[in-house]
Amino acid sequence: MLKGFFNVPVPVNEAINSYAPGTKERELLQSALKEARAKELDIPMYIGGKEVRTNNKGRITPPHDHQHLLATYSKGEKKHVEDAINAALTAKSNWENLAWEHRAAIFLKAADLIAGPYRYKINAATMLGQSKNAFQAEIDAACELIDFLRFNVAYMAEIYQQQPPVSPRGSWNRVEQRPLEGFVFALTPFNFTAIAGNLPSSAAMMGNVVVWKPSNTQIYAANVIMEVFKEAGLPDGVINLVYVSGPEAGEVIFSHPDFAGIHFTGSTGVFQDIWKTVGNNIHKFKTYPRIVGETGGKDFILVDGTADTQVAATAILRGAFEYQGQKCSAASRVYIAKSNWPAIKEQLLNDLATLKMGPTEDFTNFINAVIDEKSFDNLARYIDQAKKDRGVEIIAGGNYDKSKGYFIEPTVLVVDDPKYTTMCEELFGPVLTVYVYDDNKFDEILDIIDTTSIYALTGAFISQDRYAIEKATQKLRNAAGNFYINDKCTGAVVGQQPFGGARGSGTNDKAGSMINLLRWVSPRTIKETFDPPKDYRYPFHAE
Repeated sequence: MLKGFFNVPVPVNEAINSYAPGTKERELLQSALKEARAKELDIPMYIGGKEVRTNNKGRITPPHDHQHLLATYSKGEKKHVEDAINAALTAKSNWENLAWEHRAAIFLKAADLIAGPYRYKINAATMLGQSKNAFQAEIDAACELIDFLRFNVAYMAEIYQQQPPVSPRGSWNRVEQRPLEGFVFALTPFNFTAIAGNLPSSAAMMGNVVVWKPSNTQIYAANVIMEVFKEAGLPDGVINLVYVSGPEAGEVIFSHPDFAGIHFTGSTGVFQDIWKTVGNNIHKFKTYPRIVGETGGKDFILVDGTADTQVAATAILRGAFEYQGQKCSAASRVYIAKSNWPAIKEQLLNDLATLKMGPTEDFTNFINAVIDEKSFDNLARYIDQAKKDRGVEIIAGGNYDKSKGYFIEPTVLVVDDPKYTTMCEELFGPVLTVYVYDDNKFDEILDIIDTTSIYALTGAFISQDRYAIEKATQKLRNAAGNFYINDKCTGAVVGQQPFGGARGSGTNDKAGSMINLLRWVSPRTIKETFDPPKDYRYPFHAE
């Protein structure tokens, strides 16, 4: 086998297409949308490289047009999880022993396929299956997933290059990074196609084999990801894609002796249940599993009296309502100084009045549908309760309709109590709650922000006062894993803002950085001595 010290291509963040009227990319994306809507796919599971279908079918419809059938998918059972584990373990030896540069090449090719021939297909799938508008799909399904693949290859090379700095004369110290001993379970969410692609691929890139279960409401785009991986040359069995209920999958996976880790993005409740199950079954595993998870958020924006009101209003609107507030990082609670509230309120209401809501295929729509009926009904209950509660004023939105699609108007609540329900609980939708505070109670509001929620994912502070910025940055250091100054609290970019939070928001293993990839390897230190001692005695033993 040929050897060499290889330099990987230097990653650069993928350029974002605008999809402005008259552009070629707009025409190509519209064509991909039309083509996708004209078909009804039969989506299989992928186990050991084989397409597996069952007679038990699930329906995939656009959230904004739930009467239109995009595809059916084959629902699996516990047997399919067992088959996926066996396929992964069968593939493990060849995959982990494949030279790292060949693993790198597969995922670099996958990135180029998404940047090129698959760009509009994966964006269209995300727009239709998850109700994302053209720009939100572009920054997610295309750009962020491309960035994950390219930057992770560079991080992988960096990890392999990290070696002990000193080897004394007569010996050689070195470290190798081994894949985990077993298989990794990737459990991925509906809201980001990039996350769905990154969670299984980041572990696989480091030589691991994976069983991947996506959210049922993301299967349509997940199928495109698997098409890309297969075309890029990913060997059979390295990543196995199954559509099985969570309890059935967990019953098999979390009792298997070769379970080596979970890469998770989803709800805090589910993640905590998984952690409990892993703990209760710890005696069953060959090794202590790696538990990596990014979960919920109750993300905040704080605005003081010195803030630029236009900056604040724009950050609030984009942070709260892009992708219908269904980002883990979306702003859902805002604290605004009383002196700045009138101007911010005026601009916010003026801007909200211009937002169009409707299907993703109409590129003029800013707001699309929430993901499914369960989410719709939950959000409607919160809005209905707010209409009844004292001390709550709905200043924008408050209407909803699911006759055609799951549409919730961008809704803004203003509350008298900073601990009102919607200031504390994660809603995951286009509902924003505002609390107006007295300018002279800045220190008090910092304490309130820090203690209101169990979560600590993202937060932002809009201010022109550098002393206030320093104070807020320090005081809120544990309240957000990603903290933004004079910007919205969403939009982390791979390689620029590693993403993740602590407290109830997860293990903070920072997707989009080398930190995350270190979780999928187990280092072994090797010391080789060239002229070992041949006498047990040390010099100090001499008389």
